[in-house]
Amino acid sequence: MRVQNGGLAALVAAVAVAAVTGGGALAYRQGPQPSTDAAAVPLSTSPSATPPATPISTPVSRPVSTPSATTSTPASLPKTKIDLKKLTPGRAPQVAYLTGRTIRGGAGNDVTIPGTMDIQQVARLGITSLAVVTKGFGNEMLTFSDDGKLIRHTPDVTQIFTTADGTAAAYLGSKLKSTGEQTAGVTVYSEDAKTQNVQKVQVPGVWNAMLRGYTNGKVYFDASTTIDGTTTLFEWTPGDSKATQLKAIPSAMAVSSVDTAGSITTQANQNSCSSLLTVPTGTRLWRTCDYIIAGFTPNAATVIAGPKYEDGYGQGIAAALDAKNGNLIHEWSGVFRQAVPEDDQHLLLLADNGEGTPAAIVRCTIASGACELATPLAKGELQIGA
Repeated sequence: MRVQNGGLAALVAAVAVAAVTGGGALAYRQGPQPSTDAAAVPLSTSPSATPPATPISTPVSRPVSTPSATTSTPASLPKTKIDLKKLTPGRAPQVAYLTGRTIRGGAGNDVTIPGTMDIQQVARLGITSLAVVTKGFGNEMLTFSDDGKLIRHTPDVTQIFTTADGTAAAYLGSKLKSTGEQTAGVTVYSEDAKTQNVQKVQVPGVWNAMLRGYTNGKVYFDASTTIDGTTTLFEWTPGDSKATQLKAIPSAMAVSSVDTAGSITTQANQNSCSSLLTVPTGTRLWRTCDYIIAGFTPNAATVIAGPKYEDGYGQGIAAALDAKNGNLIHEWSGVFRQAVPEDDQHLLLLADNGEGTPAAIVRCTIASGACELATPLAKGELQIGA
């Protein structure tokens, strides 16, 4: 779930991650160790940290009874409450991330963003670094070479989305009035890391555009044709002169590598339901009213989900669902400002305990729910990259 800062689903929910090629296998080998506790606990490689085997007992015959509405005990539920102070340090994130004003992780060298302007988003495109920063009443994107030199300004860019392998990036630009109001129309860009070739398309007459995926050579974004209207998914193949509206996919949150999309199909004040739809036909594969589909792991086997109702600072839960049927694999509770898949097995969470409290990027193993600190718990600017 490429969920980003402040109103997570509003900025970027969906998901590809700028990981180094081969980083998934590395993270799988060195990920957090499983824990059988309901709450995340410090991870250890010490033999003494391994709980003793449960003695085998003789089964006791009991009369058959009708199960109650809730048959699982809290300890057996695939849920973890994260206590940041109890987590032990692990590897640094294997994707781009921002600490202070320095972009770290991924394929490139550490790059420090000069100046004092607010940094909205960062990413790696191959070994180059991208940063969306404020400028006047709007934003711009800065591009840095691997040695930290500023090599390009791209005006009005509000969002970046990279492919799973970090070899291409899409970015989206829209102009604002001096009052901060939106203007109609967006420009969608695509850039290839190897050739550094930039292509773009103008999409007039749309509002509220958000990038939702860059996969299989296509860029996906969600936008409305009226300023207050329902959004639908658009598809653009870089090099084409037009983007195609996919009316069968309303309110898209993310597009996967196997041509499925998470779509909010029912929206209410206190509860929303989302569906996994095929792209471009909109055939419903399954539906959930327990979570909102917000992203996918690179292989699309796992759905990254958020709470069905969002309000205020951060999200209270992050979840991993089986993409085949929507069944819960694991749920984490805490305060999360971002949730981004590091690879097919691990989820990175930007977690704290509320505004102004120390924060950390936490790595959690999807299958077991075990977690560790990927960055130290500290105050200061912290973001997971696009």
